[in-house]
Amino acid sequence: MKCPFCGVDHDKVVDSRATDSGRSIRRRRQCQNCDKRFTTYEHVEETSRVAVVKNDGTRVPYDRQKMLDGLQKACYKRPIPAEKMIELCEETEEELFRRNEREINSLDIGKAVAERLKKVDQVAYVRYASVYKQFRDLDDFLDEVRDVLETSQDESPGQGQLFDAP
Repeated sequence: MKCPFCGVDHDKVVDSRATDSGRSIRRRRQCQNCDKRFTTYEHVEETSRVAVVKNDGTRVPYDRQKMLDGLQKACYKRPIPAEKMIELCEETEEELFRRNEREINSLDIGKAVAERLKKVDQVAYVRYASVYKQFRDLDDFLDEVRDVLETSQDESPGQGQLFDAP
């Protein structure tokens, strides 16, 4: 495994543990060249048989990286660790693949990710929803923000607030 810091392909595994109910392995590695540590995840390639049905009706092979890329864009400059984004992907995959279907609608994937992201960070959720729900204009965006604000007022104080109180 190449070190993401120095690019040298010489590391040792410091710690390994099962994650996602044993469906993947998290490995902490230490570069033998620069001594920096990094995390890798090992997954079984079971998802390649699942097709994603896009909005236009086309079918593409499921690609976990696309879900993670969408989350990373939505969480850009938000206080959400990379491990949390990976955890959201794993939880979403587990829910979707539990159905044991050969095809999954892309909107189902977007909805499952959005529901989890809404509980983690409301700003990232609105960013993600703007793509997933295909907002047409600013009114769609404002309607979603209002829904989020109404939901957060129903929750206990301090949880999931969209804006910090002055």
